[in-house]
Amino acid sequence: MAILFRFHPQKAVEAAAMFLKLHGKPMKYLGLLKMLYIADRIALERIEQTITGDCYFSMDYGPVLSGVYDLIKGKSVDGALPLWKKFISVRDVNHNVYLLADPSTDDLCEEEEEIIHEVYQTFGHLNPFDVAEWTHDLPEWKDPDGSRIPIVVDDVLRFMGKTIEEIAAIRQEAAREAYLDEVLSA
Repeated sequence: MAILFRFHPQKAVEAAAMFLKLHGKPMKYLGLLKMLYIADRIALERIEQTITGDCYFSMDYGPVLSGVYDLIKGKSVDGALPLWKKFISVRDVNHNVYLLADPSTDDLCEEEEEIIHEVYQTFGHLNPFDVAEWTHDLPEWKDPDGSRIPIVVDDVLRFMGKTIEEIAAIRQEAAREAYLDEVLSA
C-alpha cells in the first residue's frame, strides 16, 4: 500500500502565498508549481511529511502537484477553489498567478516556513523553465511523453535513501494523520 497524504488546501494556499509574497510580484504558475514541489520534497526528507499533502505526477515540465495545478487552472479540488480564489488568482492569459490577499501562515509550522524561504532563495530568481529542467534530474521524474505518470511517495523516499522500516513508519504515520483528520472533520 502506497503512502498517501491528505491534501491540505489551507496549507497549500499558505505555502503558495508565501512564495508569492517573497517574489513581490505576479509569478509564472510553472515556477510556483516547481517551488511547491521542491518544498514538499524537502519537507518529506526532513520532517517525513509534505507541506501540502498533494498528489504528484510527472508531466512534461517536471513533477507537478496535482491538486494545486487544478486550483491554478480554476478547477475545484475537494471544494477548495473558493479558498484558493480568495487569496490567489487562477492563472491569467500570461500564465501568471497573483496574491490577492494574505492568508497568514497559521497552519504552517516554523520548519515548513524555513523550507519555503530556502527554496525561494535557491530557485525564486530563476526562469521557471530552468527550474523545470532542474526537476528533470530528480530520480522520481519520468518523461511522460505528453501525458502524466503518478509519482509514488514511497519511491521518492527510496530515492532519498530511506530504509524499508523508515518508509513503513512514515506510511503508518500518514495513515494515522489521515484517520485523525477525517474523524476531527466529521
